[in-house]
Amino acid sequence: METAIVNEKGQITIPSKMRKNLDIQPGQQVRLFPDPDGTYFSVSKTGSISDAFGILPKPDKASTIEEMDHSVQNAVAEHVMNP
Repeated sequence: METAIVNEKGQITIPSKMRKNLDIQPGQQVRLFPDPDGTYFSVSKTGSISDAFGILPKPDKASTIEEMDHSVQNAVAEHVMNP
């Protein structure tokens, strides 16, 4: 585990070992995402959509088209009823 220290301006320096492992370059944006156990970050990169393959966990069971349609209808109804 690596540690970064926040300076008086609220800036942090990502340790060089971590920057190297994540291939973070100067000027590159890093997005911060809250996590129930703390905060972690993800490096914003550009590339092919296929680079995103495997980032989401596999569902326990696949939804049917009917189940997806039902979920979309419920979400739209919820949005209309509670704008």
